[in-house]
Amino acid sequence: MAFSANPLSLSVPEPAFESWLRDSGYLEILDERTTNLDRSSSSSSSSDHHHRVTNRTTGSTTTVATVTTTTNGFFSIIFSYLGTFFSLFTLNPFAKLTTDDFGGETPSWTYGFIGLWDSYSLPSSPSQARLRVQENLKRYARNYATLSLLLFACTLYQMPLALFGLISCLALWDLFRFCNDRWRWERYPSLRQSLLRTTQCATAIILYCTNVQLSLFCAIAVSYAVMLLHATLRKLTPAKQVARVDGNKRSRQNKI
Repeated sequence: MAFSANPLSLSVPEPAFESWLRDSGYLEILDERTTNLDRSSSSSSSSDHHHRVTNRTTGSTTTVATVTTTTNGFFSIIFSYLGTFFSLFTLNPFAKLTTDDFGGETPSWTYGFIGLWDSYSLPSSPSQARLRVQENLKRYARNYATLSLLLFACTLYQMPLALFGLISCLALWDLFRFCNDRWRWERYPSLRQSLLRTTQCATAIILYCTNVQLSLFCAIAVSYAVMLLHATLRKLTPAKQVARVDGNKRSRQNKI
């Protein structure tokens, strides 16, 4: 049965519809839609290619062609994901990050940040990976900051000399502040300036000798890698849905 065309129906082009989803804030729908379209297109192309190969060959040649097609498809998928991953190095993930993102409430570590097993998937295209990274970084900015501090603390725990150097620097500056308040060095600007420069030089020497900069570099590198990997694989979920799940959980705990 054929349906007649409805003159009141509205046909929206694909780019315009995706632009409307992005501008309206329905990023999770755009993310899921991109994944479904890529999955359907890849499956249809692979089935069509396999059908053409089967029609052209017979006997043992069919088996060899099928194995070759499967191998080529596997390597094409691997290279596609590698290209998507390496394209993130040309992206500035902090471009859309503002100070307001750190002023809100920290999302839940279980339902919001980590989520369930089906909350992760490989991005199907570099544009989808960029969309996930920028949006997840804005949503979980406080979680990533807390995780970075935790990794820095773990790095200092693994490098006791760097921990000792950092504590020594803090103690040195606290001593400078105490002496400044005790003897009122503001009345002697030249003396205060010379002591300030001496304290700065001593701090730089302590930081260099105790490899604090190395521990800081390791913490930043690991934090950036973890943040980039999580933000790329984490699907975009509605923020209101996460808040609703957390609210239901808290209400149940209060009733218990």
